[in-house]
Amino acid sequence: MRLLYTTFLLAGLVSGCHRQNGTILGKVPQGEIKTILAVRAGDTPRLVSLSGVIVEKCPTAGCWLRLKDNTGIIKVDTKAAGFVVVNVPLDTRITVMGNVITEGDEVVVAATGLRY
Repeated sequence: MRLLYTTFLLAGLVSGCHRQNGTILGKVPQGEIKTILAVRAGDTPRLVSLSGVIVEKCPTAGCWLRLKDNTGIIKVDTKAAGFVVVNVPLDTRITVMGNVITEGDEVVVAATGLRY
């Protein structure tokens, strides 16, 4: 009986300490994760989900960030989604969902949601 109690206690502690969903800003990112290389090549749908780390962000308002995965770096604009990343530290792993747009010569993701 004691072993059973200890097992349930440990299972509860482990599952309670695990963060299931993280913090969500905007809409919950969904769908298959694509690469930045695929986005730049035009091989993704307009609405895309990406995963990587924040390597740079707007220092004053947190209205944009640069996301890096193992294939490249892309700018993610958050202002139209109604949230900022001023309190999200650099080097934080995130998943972002948004629409692929072009700003001049640069391919950008206009975020609709972010999870970290």
